[in-house]
Amino acid sequence: MTTTRRTCLAGLAGGGFLTSLGALAATPSGSEADALALFGKRQSVRRYKADPVPEEHLRLILDAARHAPTSGNQQPWKFLVIRDRAKIDRLRERCLDRHLPRHAEEPEADYKARRETAAKGFGGYFTAPVYVVVLTDSQSTYPTYNHHDGPLAAGYLMLAARALGYGTVYITDSIPEAVTQEVLGIPERYKRVCITPIGVPDGWPEAKAKKKLEELVAWETL
Repeated sequence: MTTTRRTCLAGLAGGGFLTSLGALAATPSGSEADALALFGKRQSVRRYKADPVPEEHLRLILDAARHAPTSGNQQPWKFLVIRDRAKIDRLRERCLDRHLPRHAEEPEADYKARRETAAKGFGGYFTAPVYVVVLTDSQSTYPTYNHHDGPLAAGYLMLAARALGYGTVYITDSIPEAVTQEVLGIPERYKRVCITPIGVPDGWPEAKAKKKLEELVAWETL
């Protein structure tokens, strides 16, 4: 475990994610600089090792996510955690079914070849040991604001996962919402924000260039 991971894990376990951030503001030091650096280290990971994620770590990640900003403190989130490999494999198969519909006139061999090719390119998304479906409740106090609250919780979750050394990726269309509803039996009252794997990356991807701060910030006027 790296120094950054130990520091963040201790902060999360000792007083929660918000306590760690409060300490950052009060007493800036090397460890707080490491915490800020996490924002630049988060990357979208699309292939994972099979190493299990301890439940202790999952709870720390989810606890961080529930502290995200929310409209009127309504906290409309549900975090559906999937670790059952049979369900994960079923998600993959249903995604392939939708991506590669079978045509009656297509020879069986051709269809199998297309499916195998697609499975190789698509399969990395399904190599993680854990998946979290981030949902919002349409029966929340202020449901018209759920589309703001939901992505904030997902962002907190992904940063907390990175703090503990895990990769994530914000998946929408690649694993359609209809597939998660069907396979996981999600009630209609819940609207999916995203689904993300959580796991040890099978190699961190090369960092992509970001726009310079000067290109994105305007002071006082545009």
